[in-house]
Amino acid sequence: MKEVEAWFHKNSWHAQDFQKDAWKSYAAGESGLVNAPTGSGKTYSLLLPALMESKGKIISGLQLIWISPIRALTKEIELSANRAIKALNVNWTVGVRTGDTSQKERAAQKMSMPNLLITTPESLHLLLAQKQYPKVFKELKTVVVDEWHELLGSKRGVQVELGISRLQGLNSGLRIWGISATIGNLIEAKEVLLGYGPASKKSRIIRANTTKDVEIHTLIPEEIETFPWAGHLGIRMLQQVIPILEKSQSTLIFTNTRSFAEVWYQKLLEAAPHFAGQIAMHHGSVSQELRSWVEDQLHSGYLKIVVCTSSLDLGVDFRPVETIIQIGSPKGVGRFLQRAGRSGHRPGVASHIHFVPTHSLEILEGAALREAIKRGYIEERIPYYRSFDVLTQYLMTLAVSDGFEPELVFQEITQTFSYQSVDKQEFSSLLDFLVHGGKSLNAYDDFHRVVIEDGIYKVTSRRLAMLHRMSIGTIVSDQMLQVKYRSGKRIGQVEEWFISQLKIGAVFWLAGKNLELIQVQGMEAIVAPAKSIKGQVPSWMGGRMSFSANLSEMLRLKMTEMGDEPKEEELKSLIPLFAKQKALSKVPHALQLLIEKVESKEGCHLFVYPFEGRFVNQAIASLLAYRLSLLRPVSFSIAMNDYGFELLSDQDIPIEIALDSAIFTTDYLREDLLKSLNSTEMARRKFRDIARISGLVFQGYPGKPVKQRHLQSNAQLFFDVFSEHEPENLLLRQSYDEVMDFELEEVRLRKALERIAKQDILLEMPKQFTPFGFPILVDRLREKFTTETLQDRIQKMLVQLQE
Repeated sequence: MKEVEAWFHKNSWHAQDFQKDAWKSYAAGESGLVNAPTGSGKTYSLLLPALMESKGKIISGLQLIWISPIRALTKEIELSANRAIKALNVNWTVGVRTGDTSQKERAAQKMSMPNLLITTPESLHLLLAQKQYPKVFKELKTVVVDEWHELLGSKRGVQVELGISRLQGLNSGLRIWGISATIGNLIEAKEVLLGYGPASKKSRIIRANTTKDVEIHTLIPEEIETFPWAGHLGIRMLQQVIPILEKSQSTLIFTNTRSFAEVWYQKLLEAAPHFAGQIAMHHGSVSQELRSWVEDQLHSGYLKIVVCTSSLDLGVDFRPVETIIQIGSPKGVGRFLQRAGRSGHRPGVASHIHFVPTHSLEILEGAALREAIKRGYIEERIPYYRSFDVLTQYLMTLAVSDGFEPELVFQEITQTFSYQSVDKQEFSSLLDFLVHGGKSLNAYDDFHRVVIEDGIYKVTSRRLAMLHRMSIGTIVSDQMLQVKYRSGKRIGQVEEWFISQLKIGAVFWLAGKNLELIQVQGMEAIVAPAKSIKGQVPSWMGGRMSFSANLSEMLRLKMTEMGDEPKEEELKSLIPLFAKQKALSKVPHALQLLIEKVESKEGCHLFVYPFEGRFVNQAIASLLAYRLSLLRPVSFSIAMNDYGFELLSDQDIPIEIALDSAIFTTDYLREDLLKSLNSTEMARRKFRDIARISGLVFQGYPGKPVKQRHLQSNAQLFFDVFSEHEPENLLLRQSYDEVMDFELEEVRLRKALERIAKQDILLEMPKQFTPFGFPILVDRLREKFTTETLQDRIQKMLVQLQE
């Protein structure tokens, strides 16, 4: 690798120890996982040894597959690869294959594959769905999975596992490598990636011995709200954000949701119109053409500000970016670090990130994030296990290509982490489901999708094969409508439910533009530029995230420090808020649980503050409501945020009796939880996505998708049929397991209850709502319809509280 080091020296780069380690390991034929901070040169740790191995040799065919979780990252990898190929004089070609790749380019790749193919999990499976696909991979030497931490813990990660299992079946000497930055369970991450196949026998983890300096600057408001409410403070901080933008040559402003991105883009232009022409927006619902333009302008250094979501989270090397701004809670330490790493995206350069709280309590998170980063306290990614919907789709993928031998495929899939426990009976059940429709659907020819010829399971119907190829993938969302001008120019896309609630002539914001709805044609919303500067902001389903367990723990730690003499600026600024909380109730430390019981005209309010994140708080709230109802018949309405939850009833809530009866016990947890929630309805909603992925319901043709309500009703029909006639159905069982594992986070919930059981309970009876309870109350008010604006209603409440 002397030529590589000479090239580095020429560019004033320094080869990192972990890079040299990876080069040696790769040359020795090993597989593994490279873990290093964002911006430290992870890409070249694996790309360069692959190139140098073939230098001076006559190379033909596909040598290296580089899997990326997002399309935006493929461009940077392509640029990096071509830069190295040219500098090192290696005779390699590079190609990209994603959902954006043109038919012309795909046809050219089919004739002659590039030596390096940069692709996504979905596009890899599309290659496996081609006839005679083994010929495509016969020269393949290596698979690299970039940003593995982003794929791990998702069904796209399971797709990668299955794809790798097939590629190793074609070539037992295949090297498998992952690249990861922010992840807490490295050993398990390597195990999931490599499984238990040939590559796992000679593998290792390579870690960088350097840490990335991250400087967190929390913006402190001039006036602290002693009664905070979510979202209110954010836009008020705009005037403090503008000077940061002025001083920085280039800035990425990260928001957690696309809706927030639209709002901040508009508000920035209103407050600082001189940014026009220097500011852009980037999120998943902006047109691909605009996203590509933004990425190009960032690479060129022409854009000063980009408001974005997680669409720009990952390892895209935008060298001009100096500053990162995070609007609102990032909800996780790893996500915050990933975004911070977009700044100073080079080895040895510190990252700077400005944290803008959207309400007063979020200021505490700035200190919590700093503490977590100092301790290296990064979240683990929980892998999916036994996802039978993904396995069903994969078997169909193999069946529409050359077909498959079940015994061979069974051996391959049981060497993966996700399917290691699948037994012969379960696998046979899936095969029967594909061939005969299983026990419930065997009378319907439409579900006889696979035939058996000489022991080979294959799809002989060209129509079924085409429909399956169009449906490959595990990303499911509500149906999108394309938003276009009359000229046909695309602006972006919004979900069907949002457009359905608008009247013709209504104004809404998208991609930073004010648009008037002219008409809806099929799955297209035709718009024109609007004269009005006011409009509705699209919201997209699934926009709410929950605190990670790591951030929750650090937050409770900082709560404890508020009881001493706080030293950090964030904590000092919150002294007035915590003084108000202490005057009205109490401030708990890490070994205490605060419960407040408040009477009002609405009834009896019970506020509980586990500080465990929205999803776990919701589960505890439902569990507590159920167990309270066993003591006395009572009905509740429930509201929650990341800090705590509220139970509201029109009669007294017997919490005093409940605390004496160990109401937070983990005994009978699963049974009580399933009774406390409408678990059947939750599983029914989960089953909608499972039905799509497994191919039970068809999502429609390009440009003519099946309407959302039809998809939902079709999925519900299958759910009801399986529930009544085939309760052992693997897809049905999976829907209930996913509810417990991912919606209710049963493992984390159990740990939270075990912690609460060891805490001292502080039961307070304040005369009015407290600063901790007020934001939960506001969140509940958002859901109520009224002719009064939310702002006016909250202002009235504040006046009453402060009198």
